[in-house]
This record gives sequence, C-alpha cells and structure tokens, in this order.
Amino acid sequence: MEIRSLANTGFDIIYRGFERAFAEYEMQLNRVELQTMLQRRGFDPVLSFAAFEGEEIVAFTLNGIGEFNGITTAYDTGTGTLKEYRGQGLATQVFEYSIPYLRDANVKQYLLEVLQHNTKAVSVYRNLGFEVTREFNYFRQQNEKVRNEPDASASLCSVEKIVLPECSDISGFRDFYPSWQNSVESIRRSAGDFISLGVFTNDRLIGYSVFEPVSGDITQLAVDKEYRRQGVASLLLREMLRLNKNTGIKAINTDIRCDSITAFLQAKNIELKGRQFEMIRKI
Repeated sequence: MEIRSLANTGFDIIYRGFERAFAEYEMQLNRVELQTMLQRRGFDPVLSFAAFEGEEIVAFTLNGIGEFNGITTAYDTGTGTLKEYRGQGLATQVFEYSIPYLRDANVKQYLLEVLQHNTKAVSVYRNLGFEVTREFNYFRQQNEKVRNEPDASASLCSVEKIVLPECSDISGFRDFYPSWQNSVESIRRSAGDFISLGVFTNDRLIGYSVFEPVSGDITQLAVDKEYRRQGVASLLLREMLRLNKNTGIKAINTDIRCDSITAFLQAKNIELKGRQFEMIRKI
C-alpha cells in the first residue's frame, strides 16, 4: 500500500474510490454531481492524497484550497475509506502524510465540517488537534410542504436577478460569516450554477439570496436589518421555490447562534434535520 498525491490520478479512479467508500450512504452523488461539488469547494488534486492498493484508491482525503477569513486554508471536501479497509487508521495516516505538503504550499490551517452525531469521527478529529469553532444547522423540506405567504407590505418591493454584490455592499446584511461551501469564493468558482436574487425598494438593495436550483440549495440569504420582518426574505424564498429544479429545498450550515435564520426557516416549515461542527486545526 502506498500513500501519494492525486496530482496524476484520473477522475474516473477518484470517482470509483468515492463511490465505493460512500456506497452505504443514503445520499449518493453521481459523477457529474461529484465534479460540481469539487469545483465549488476548490478541489486541488496536487494537495489531495490517498492510500492506494495498486492503482485503486482505498482511502482518501479530497482537499479544497483557498482563503477563509483571510487565511490560506485547506478544506476537507471529502474523506472516505472503503468498507473492507476500515479500522486500520488509514484516514489518519493520509491526513498526517498531507501536512508537510500543505505547509510547503503555505497553507496555514485545516478546516472541516463533521456531523455531530458521528461521535467516532469527532473524537478522531479532536485527537488530531482540531478544535470546534462553530456549530451549524442543516434544514431541508419538500417544495410542496414549504409554507410561504409574503407579507402584503412587501408588495411594493421588486425581486430581480442580480450579479452577486461585492462583500462590502452586503456584509452588514449578514448575521454570520458563511461556511466554506457557502462563501463568495466558493460561489464564484461555480458561478454558472447559481442564481443571485435581490429585493429592491426605491432602487435600493435591501435583501439578497444566492441559490443553486439544481440542488435546491439556499447558499446565502440575508436582509438589511432596517427592513427585516417586512416580508423581504419571504419574497426571495417564493422566487427561489419558483425557480427550483429540485424536488426539495435546503439550507446547509446556518450558524446555530443566528436566531433570525433559524426562526425564519422553521416558520416556513423547512425542518431542522441535523447539526454539524465546524472544526479547525492550525498547520
């Protein structure tokens, strides 16, 4: 068995390893969906690593590389081990093998998200020196079960497709910093997959959303604090539902400390399905 970079590994081999490692999971990604996910998350094959048995991947970590809070960061966009190779510590070996290469590439920290109920994985990451930085909620609902009646006062507003505004124009709208996969950097890596919407009153932008219609993913949603509880977010949700090509809608990685987004989604019957830890280790 050999651990090495994925720099010279074809995507078919990577996909086969990914597919086999996650064969038991309820949610499955096809080849195109995996490519889309990796592009959005900044996948760098040179700085991603796997354990190989011959030419087949048996354990892997697919790393995204980019900026997070102004710091050059590696992001775990997918870690897996084939069922028959589990219990041998291969994921930890792959991770530890990668650290010198990440340091040489001037990466300063490693970021990941892990489901809170996956206590075994959480324990492994803690033992590797990761610390919890935030807790996230995960919401999902079928389109027809979403309750959404925009406030009548919002009828004077218009909803339009927009180019995602610069961070300086909308930073005051947000109550929390987006997770890696929901960041502006991630959105711009796959700009063609998203629709950005803005709500305007008297030509002033007072709310916006970024939405991925193929997956039903609400990637960003924020309203100017001066205009909250006036139906602005409901207008955006109505338009997202109209444009949605998926059977359901979801919001992944909303900060659990943000009561406003939690209350909004639950009021719309978009159900809380689970929670994640965001964890970071300095490199």
